[in-house]
Amino acid sequence: MAQVPLMVVLLLAILMVQLHSVRRMLLVLSVAPLGFIGVVSALLLTGKPLGFVALVGVIALVGMDVRNSVVLMVQIDAEIAEGRDPWDAVVAATMHRFRPILLTASAAALGMLPIVSTVFWGPFAVAVIGGLAVATLMTLTFLPALYVLWFRVKEPLPPQESWRETVPLAVAPSAVADNV
Repeated sequence: MAQVPLMVVLLLAILMVQLHSVRRMLLVLSVAPLGFIGVVSALLLTGKPLGFVALVGVIALVGMDVRNSVVLMVQIDAEIAEGRDPWDAVVAATMHRFRPILLTASAAALGMLPIVSTVFWGPFAVAVIGGLAVATLMTLTFLPALYVLWFRVKEPLPPQESWRETVPLAVAPSAVADNV
């Protein structure tokens, strides 16, 4: 536990260098605790204990989740740098990174399957699998939504073809009387 403060400081410093913003770093870190929902649920369903080995799995999970969140944030920034509207950039980045994030998380979770039934490493594997399932879902849904809220990104208005389509036409009284 003596190295945890150093680990946290290094994590924050690396994220600051990579994301160039405290706000973006906070967005990335906001998704990490949501993976605990999956950890606790998976451990309860399997009856595995939340002991030291499972907590090591939680630390590994946080690293995997932060990586996925950083990948998505960097893609959003790249889309905006290319000149896209921020709303479209968030949507395009999420669509563009959906499969890579899902595949890497699935590969990590499937890699844990052989050790799920072992006595010592079982809680580690269950924590990672359950946490990754929820954390990946949150990265692909919660993080873009939070980005839109945090940076006050507005959905662009649909283009209007002409002013006549937006102004309702007055209904003639004789047309109403004919329909009654």
